[in-house]
Order: sequence, then C-alpha cells, then structure tokens
Amino acid sequence: MEIILKQDIQNLGYKDDIVTVKNGYGANYLIPKGLAIMATPTAKKIHAENLRQRAQKEAKIREDATALAASLEGMTVKVATKVSSNGKVFGSVGTIQVAEALAALGKEIDRRDISFVGAENLKELGIYDATVKCYRDIKATFKVEVVAAEEE
Repeated sequence: MEIILKQDIQNLGYKDDIVTVKNGYGANYLIPKGLAIMATPTAKKIHAENLRQRAQKEAKIREDATALAASLEGMTVKVATKVSSNGKVFGSVGTIQVAEALAALGKEIDRRDISFVGAENLKELGIYDATVKCYRDIKATFKVEVVAAEEE
C-alpha cells in the first residue's frame, strides 16, 4: 500500500514522503490516526503541486540548518554539574542539560535532536562527542565537556 506521510514518523520517513507499507499498518494505524493519506493518483498530483510550491521554503530551511551545523561543528559546550569527592557525577548529564547550555550560547536546539556518541547519558567528568540533527540529513558533531560545578 502506498501512502503519503502527513508528518515525520521515526524509522519510516519524513513528512510528504511517499512510502510503501503493509496494508494492515497503513489501513489500521497510519490513516485512522491521521498520520498519512492514501497515495491515489489525485492525491499524488496534489502532493506534487504542494511540493513544487514548498521548494523555496525548503531551500531557506536547508540554508539555515547548514549555517547552524557549521556554527556548531567543532564547538565545545561546558556543562557544570554536582560531583562527589571522587569525581562521579550525581545522577547524570543528559540532553536536557546540553540543550540548556546551548541555549545559553544562543543556539536554540530541541533536546530530542541531540544524541551522545556511544552513550545515552554522561555519568563521569570528561569530554564526550555529541551529535545534533539540524535538519533531515544535516548533522553537526560537537564536544560536551562535563565539569564540576563550583560550590557556593
């Protein structure tokens, strides 16, 4: 069954992609939930026209994402956190803290677009690699340095 996605669906495709799925998945889940529509010939023509009109907006979004990725590439973000006397982090440093640190530097990035290379959370002091998904296939890699917070 061919369908046109109305929004991004992880491990399936992005909004406005035409994908082929099994009949049950499309008819019983995606279409009733409003996540997709049937890819009939009429719907494909309307979809093609919408994509043509949206091409200029897409180019602008892509340009902005490329600029953001270039500004993040190679950057080091410091995240201060409480640590024990032997250097272990209380709890862990996650994507929320990294997103907040980036926001303090003027980079507004959704925490769900940040991932750590080789780890889910950072539990020790040190420097780690992180990746940001700026737009569909545009990604940037930067460093996250976990440091001890200064005692007040």
